[in-house]
Amino acid sequence: MAFLSKLIPLFIYPLGLAIILVTTAIFLAKRARLQRIILVAAVLILWLASIRWTAVFLTRPLEWRYLPPEKIPQTQAIVVLGGGTEPQQFPRSSVEINSAGDRVIHAAQLYHSGAAPHILLSGGGLPWLSKDSQPAAEMLGLLELMGVPGEDIWLESESVNTHQNAVFSRNILEQKGITDILLVSSASHMPRAVALFEAQGFNVTPMPVDYSVTDQNWRQLWEPNPYSQILNLIPSASNLSLTTRSLKEYIGMVYYTLRGLQ
Repeated sequence: MAFLSKLIPLFIYPLGLAIILVTTAIFLAKRARLQRIILVAAVLILWLASIRWTAVFLTRPLEWRYLPPEKIPQTQAIVVLGGGTEPQQFPRSSVEINSAGDRVIHAAQLYHSGAAPHILLSGGGLPWLSKDSQPAAEMLGLLELMGVPGEDIWLESESVNTHQNAVFSRNILEQKGITDILLVSSASHMPRAVALFEAQGFNVTPMPVDYSVTDQNWRQLWEPNPYSQILNLIPSASNLSLTTRSLKEYIGMVYYTLRGLQ
């Protein structure tokens, strides 16, 4: 089930859907009009998904739903969701952080500020992708490098999706009498994560990081400058990636809502 939940959405994300449409069109050589319609649809999907307007409009509501609190409350534990590290695989000499690595850095900052006495790292590897990847253990090593004592860090290394993050974290934290948490994850992922953790009975204070859309990004969309507007309509791989990540969150929220998990 976990494998299918990762695989199936790939075919409805813009790139996968466009490939399916183009592949279909290849076999419609004898139906030229229908072939052209499908090819135009594929191009439009890719173009719309790759422009700044679409990427920002889809991402901003997710990221700005929870903004960083002005005052960080003291609570029982910090829960950090995996996804910000890359495993030590040749030619990497050590574990590295990726674009979501702000999660680990912010967790260390929160700990050192006295926001909570313990950190729970939640995230297991996907066995069909990489047997060497263990996000929780990877984050542990990085936090220790940043001065967080290993005895104050707990690991949850079995989960492979956000629902399991919440359920398996509850299994660990309820034994310790912990219900109030600071939840650290990427800003676009936070709406789905908060809903799932609250459904497990946690009192959650969101601590979002890894923002892709800033106030300046938003204001740039509305600049009455023809050059800026032309750039807003030019497709790019980074915009396509941002659109896809946002669609992943919307699909995930719908899926979990339909299953009654949030």
